Amino acid sequence: MGYGVRRVARAASRGDAAGGRPLWRQRDFAFFWLAQTLSVLGDSFSLIALPLLVLRATGSVARMGLLTGVGGAAMVLAAVFAGVIVDRVDRRRLLIGCDLVRMVLYGLVPVVWLAGPRLWLLYVVLPLCEAVGMLFAVGYVTVVRGLVGTGRLTEANGRLNATAAAAGVLGPLGAGLVAAWAGPADAVAVDAASYAVSASCLLFVRLGERAADDRVPKNTSLGRDLRTGVAYLARHPVLRSLTGLLCLFSFLTFGVNDLVIYHLKHDLGHDDGTVGTVLAVGAVGTITGALLVAPLRRRLGFGPTWIGATALCGLAFAGLGRLGTVPAVAALSAVYLACVGMAGTCSMSLRQEITPEPLLGRVTSAYWTLQYSMAPVGAAVLTWAAGRYGTAPVAAAAGACCTLIALAALCTPVRGAGRT
Repeated sequence: MGYGVRRVARAASRGDAAGGRPLWRQRDFAFFWLAQTLSVLGDSFSLIALPLLVLRATGSVARMGLLTGVGGAAMVLAAVFAGVIVDRVDRRRLLIGCDLVRMVLYGLVPVVWLAGPRLWLLYVVLPLCEAVGMLFAVGYVTVVRGLVGTGRLTEANGRLNATAAAAGVLGPLGAGLVAAWAGPADAVAVDAASYAVSASCLLFVRLGERAADDRVPKNTSLGRDLRTGVAYLARHPVLRSLTGLLCLFSFLTFGVNDLVIYHLKHDLGHDDGTVGTVLAVGAVGTITGALLVAPLRRRLGFGPTWIGATALCGLAFAGLGRLGTVPAVAALSAVYLACVGMAGTCSMSLRQEITPEPLLGRVTSAYWTLQYSMAPVGAAVLTWAAGRYGTAPVAAAAGACCTLIALAALCTPVRGAGRT
């Protein structure tokens, strides 16, 4: 029995040992679940607060897009090396360290802002935090299978995404209210505090000792490690197709949050509190999608679920810029985020299921590096085009292209993947 099969068998046995117990009653997963939810709660504050800091200081959607693009570029660069690091170190300590580093970095923003706006700081802090966040994200993906077993991966990922989205409901709403009442810099302070609590929760998670056959050989070169993940993706027909399709999808959608904020504030003339409320309502869609994804995948299979969700994403995106009322924008945002959540949970679960444990960090890293390689450029182009031509035609064009990506998937191995 090969090393990958042995590890999958051990993970499956661990999941089976838990029987049919609800996931929240499994101690280690419950603490991990809480830590991840708190991290997302903090992220949702900065998701609103940082663009608002830029918009308030400059009034420019292009500058918002530039900040998003710089952060995305740092995330992509970090993804190149994240898998190598995750597969070599103690993953629990890594996750705790990532939380503490982000706590310190985001904590600098409100302190420095006391002396007045310092936009240069955002262009330093956000890229560093995005890089550390990518390291955390790759580590997070590698941990879940060991906590719940292979058979419950989609359910676990769905629950994690659902509660993260619930935090996302409170986060944007809270961030918008805090930003309107005390200023966006104070909302960033809440983000910093959330990472401190998340790190404390991770102290109670027991991941167990990784087996010798799950470790990267010490004499392996960095270049070989970096190529290993890419080589695995290239050999696997479904993951190869998904990576290519998601690269295009990320290019088109990475700046959608900035586009929604700009549409609400510039086109419709609403305040920061309304922005937070709309994004909070949109996050309800993510909760719905996360709760529906496991039963839908069991019934339809991976391919139809992923393709259908991606197609609906495109249709929802296409209509966002044409809606002139806040309730309509919020409703369509909820549809968009529900479908993004379903497609994302499906693809992550499939990758966790089929990748051997010793390669999971590097494969995840390579997958995300390629998927988001063009995303920062896409965010900059999308927001520049919205500022020049308006949000309606830009959203319509980008959404139509997203739907075409779903149709293209019908001609790839993705269509028949995960039928069992």
